Amino acid sequence: MSASFEKYQKRRLISSYFSVILSITLVLFLLGVLGLLVINATKVEKHFKEQIALSIDLKEGVKDVEIKQLQQSLKLSDYVKSSRFISKEEAATIAQEENGEEFMDFIGYNPFQNSIDVFLNSEFVTLNKLEEIKTDLLQKNYVDEVRYDIDLVSLMNKNVKRISFWLIAISAIFAFIAMLLINSSIRLAVYSKRFIIKTMQMVGATKHFIRKPFIWKSIRLGIIGSLIAVAGLIVVAYYLDKNLPELQLLAQPTIFAVLCISVVILGIIITWISTFFATQRFLNLKTDDLY
Repeated sequence: MSASFEKYQKRRLISSYFSVILSITLVLFLLGVLGLLVINATKVEKHFKEQIALSIDLKEGVKDVEIKQLQQSLKLSDYVKSSRFISKEEAATIAQEENGEEFMDFIGYNPFQNSIDVFLNSEFVTLNKLEEIKTDLLQKNYVDEVRYDIDLVSLMNKNVKRISFWLIAISAIFAFIAMLLINSSIRLAVYSKRFIIKTMQMVGATKHFIRKPFIWKSIRLGIIGSLIAVAGLIVVAYYLDKNLPELQLLAQPTIFAVLCISVVILGIIITWISTFFATQRFLNLKTDDLY
């Protein structure tokens, strides 16, 4: 009878420890993913902004030397990331491939113009700066028109600010929820040993002496849970970096290492604080209140 009860108690203890580790792992993993997004939000914003093209349509009869001069001046400009010359013949070929129709045979001529697609550095992808660049380019007598998607630029800048705000807000809310969940799991684990705590207290053990083994046990569980969370975070970061290399999520390994260390430290701090207050609660209870 006594042996079966001990086995039952051991199973309950293992189950309690497992639930604590699982709670810590899941919560810290999600916090780590959010942290990864917050840290790389600027990179993601930069990547998408630099995909927007500014198209410079050139007038008919523009000389090759003028095109080369324009390309060279664009190359030296601080707002240009890259540029590409597209001849009217190449533009027609691209349009035919996209539409699947030989439209030039139908209309009898090539309606396209020679153009240069310019991809800007992200800090210049705002409506005001794009208008300044457009005005400057139109002053050249061989430039016919400068085009860019005004609605897309406006929408992107608006959404970037909104997403950045919500990422920070969600991270703060989730950090608070994380502490509540981990605290709840640890309190349940300590609750199962409330009689042992009170017995030790009754035979004269100090509060510090009673708390110490509980805190060290919880810290060990916190380290295990946080290390598992870090392993999951490394897998996710590696997968994203491999499939979306243009985002360069692991371009700065030092920052990623700091994030992983922060996850481990957070796991230790949360478990230490939660265990301290959980044991303190039962140490302050009267014996009758334990039931």
